[in-house]
Amino acid sequence: MLGAFPSAVGVVVTVVLAVGAAVARALTPAAAAVAAVFGMTIVVLAGFGFLFLLVVFVAVSSLATRYRFDEKRRRHVQEGRAGERGVSNVLAHIVLPTAIALGIGAGRLPEDLGAVLFAAALAFASADTLASELGVLTGRAVAILTLRPVEPGTNGGVSTVGEMFAIAGAVGTALVGVGLFGAFSEGVGRPWVFLLAVGVAGFVACQVDSVLGELLENRGWLTKGTTNFLGMLSALAVAGLVVLAAGSGV
Repeated sequence: MLGAFPSAVGVVVTVVLAVGAAVARALTPAAAAVAAVFGMTIVVLAGFGFLFLLVVFVAVSSLATRYRFDEKRRRHVQEGRAGERGVSNVLAHIVLPTAIALGIGAGRLPEDLGAVLFAAALAFASADTLASELGVLTGRAVAILTLRPVEPGTNGGVSTVGEMFAIAGAVGTALVGVGLFGAFSEGVGRPWVFLLAVGVAGFVACQVDSVLGELLENRGWLTKGTTNFLGMLSALAVAGLVVLAAGSGV
């Protein structure tokens, strides 16, 4: 947990970033307000490396969402009116990372394990966002379970390009996470375990999200936000299993 002065700085930085996200129309004003509250909790309890990894995800996801946005709008697969993300999307991606920060701040979760789980959650979010926002532009996709052709953007639809971007999102988050946590002296334990756990968890969870989309979301049994939440939860489970398989902690 940060001291009084660093906490104050963290709160100000978080508010400024949230306002910037709203002004840039990456988030709706309401979503930015929600993100600010959760972001302040994360930076005060876990540290700046955790906050900035979240900021990197928001920035990258916004760029991917805006990429060839007019084409996405013509095909009715765009996010929001102008690429902005709303409260439900923010909550689906920030509740679990904040819970991890709470565990670290309360001393119930070792910082190095918390760093792995936090980064794994965002690795899934990055993989899912890049696969969805960039894979949808390929023009062809198949259902992840049946492999039958489906329209790009269909829940549970995957493409080769989308899967490549999913890998890039997961691995990229792992690499950036190592750098940020190291820069702010927030332990990651053994770097190779961190990289492996985060990268594998992010990609595998993206596939879980697609399976849930095909099996349950398409039937109306899950919402998009619930699917994303469960996908992120699976990322934490996979990361935990990788850490456990590696032995002797993180």
